[in-house]
Amino acid sequence: MTKTVYVIDVKSGNLQSLINAIKKVGDFEVKLIGNAEEFKQAESQIEKLIFPGVGNFAHFVKQLHDRDLVEPIKAYIDAGKSLMGVCVGLQTLFDSSEESEDLTYRGLGYIDMKLKKFNTEDKKFAEKSLRKSVPAIGWNNVDVINVDGKELPQDKAYYGINNKNKYYFVHSYAAIVDEETEEVLDKATQNGWNFCYATYGSEKFIAAVSYKNCFATQFHPEKSGIAGLKVIKSFLEDTKYSEVNHKDFQVVDTKIQKSLDGLTRRIIACLDVRANDQGDLVVTKGDQYNVRQSGDDGSNNVRNLGKPVELATRYFYQGADEVTFLNITSFRDSPLEDLPMLEVLRLAAKNIFVPLTVGGGIKDMTDPKTGKLVPAVEVADLYFRSGADKVSIGSDAVTIAENYYANGKTKTGTTSVETISATFGAQAVVISVDPKRKYVASPQDTTMETIKITDASKFGPNGEQYCYYQVTSQGGRKVHELGALELCLACEALGAGEVLLNSIDHDGSNKGYNLELLRQIKTRVSIPVIASSGAGKPEHFEEVFKMDCGIDAALGAGLFHREEYKVNDVKRFLLNDANMDVRLDDEVEL
Repeated sequence: MTKTVYVIDVKSGNLQSLINAIKKVGDFEVKLIGNAEEFKQAESQIEKLIFPGVGNFAHFVKQLHDRDLVEPIKAYIDAGKSLMGVCVGLQTLFDSSEESEDLTYRGLGYIDMKLKKFNTEDKKFAEKSLRKSVPAIGWNNVDVINVDGKELPQDKAYYGINNKNKYYFVHSYAAIVDEETEEVLDKATQNGWNFCYATYGSEKFIAAVSYKNCFATQFHPEKSGIAGLKVIKSFLEDTKYSEVNHKDFQVVDTKIQKSLDGLTRRIIACLDVRANDQGDLVVTKGDQYNVRQSGDDGSNNVRNLGKPVELATRYFYQGADEVTFLNITSFRDSPLEDLPMLEVLRLAAKNIFVPLTVGGGIKDMTDPKTGKLVPAVEVADLYFRSGADKVSIGSDAVTIAENYYANGKTKTGTTSVETISATFGAQAVVISVDPKRKYVASPQDTTMETIKITDASKFGPNGEQYCYYQVTSQGGRKVHELGALELCLACEALGAGEVLLNSIDHDGSNKGYNLELLRQIKTRVSIPVIASSGAGKPEHFEEVFKMDCGIDAALGAGLFHREEYKVNDVKRFLLNDANMDVRLDDEVEL
């Protein structure tokens, strides 16, 4: 018999994947509650309520107040009814957050703690003259599970959570445990609260909480693969305790080297999607962004490597930690009317339970039908509501950065980077950078920060010993007098949460990532950096992860599309040959 699960909807991020996950784990239908009136109408029928939140703490809590949902939710929890919070849904159980110094809107106040931002100057990183990436984005263990004041044995799971599997975290702020908060947590424990803990760098934070029938996770179970689906299933089936099947997770050898931040090495599968000459969306790939191939018959067609949803689903089952769709058609008409790409996201999200990113043409634009200006934040919301977790901004980011510097590094609060970040959180905004090496004879020949070339075989065509990476837009077709470093620093200041760093010089080369470029950017920004362009074999992933600057993730495309390697071929190489920690749950059944 079909059961109904109710989900609080305050128009905050990607609910579609959560809905898909609920339906995946059992015979459930989902109904959304968006305000107090809808809550009141459904209250007598609610047996399971899910309280998800994404983005800025203050924005999310304000939405709860504006919709008069604060008191109904508190009354529901106080009555001991069954509720599951996710991400900001967990954070709202606390009193307040550093993310919102305006205390007009506070959390629900069940735990008297203030959420704090992760420290980029973490001592573990400072010892190596590095900075920890914030937001924290990636797969982490839940180290300790405390129930009724005691640590749960390792052969037990609590709401499906065990301390061997990996779960997907994406957040800048957390309930960080320190000397100041230990007393608060001890008191909460005595009052019946249970806590699960994880560690990011050297900072311990709360990964999950429970109280009576209220349960909440900082991580996203709907984006944590099979391990996360088991958490949702356990909540919906009222399974608080279960035995851990040791076949359900990889056994980590003592030789495995954890990354400095404790996250696994993240492997992203990327699909460049565009319309071919027949108007069908296909996955394509080329050299230096040229995606056409010449045929013996004189034709020059778009290279077709497969259908987007089929390939994306294949990579999920092969163990991809994330999947990225880059729409390189660039929405020649309007993304507001790009129904095929929205449908790709909807279909992909039905069976892919890891993060999905979409990029291409996300900016303020005019609706061709009505002539009305549609802000970028509304364009992004279309993709979040279709199943995307992040949006990738490319060409518009270049224009934004140019204006930022032209106006004396002034923030306007109106750009796509700023508005999407303010609404959905920094972690939802990825800056896609497409740079090409430009040689200069001297650092004085440019206002951009240059790199000294030490290898004589890599000097410029006229013996130049310096270079910088000049950014392009419109798929590499337009060149700007702006460096990749300057672009990244501007967008970080404006609120971007991650950098997808491509390299036109290395794209399609299969010779490995552009380490010179990656090192320049990663040593100067504090947000995560994804290495892209040039991967041709598993050893290239090992090489980039062994860099001394701490690259956060590595992206592959052509080597997966051509089926030279599966995603887990790369992961098993990293695990078995390079002794690196990776997530492997592709063989686990729900």
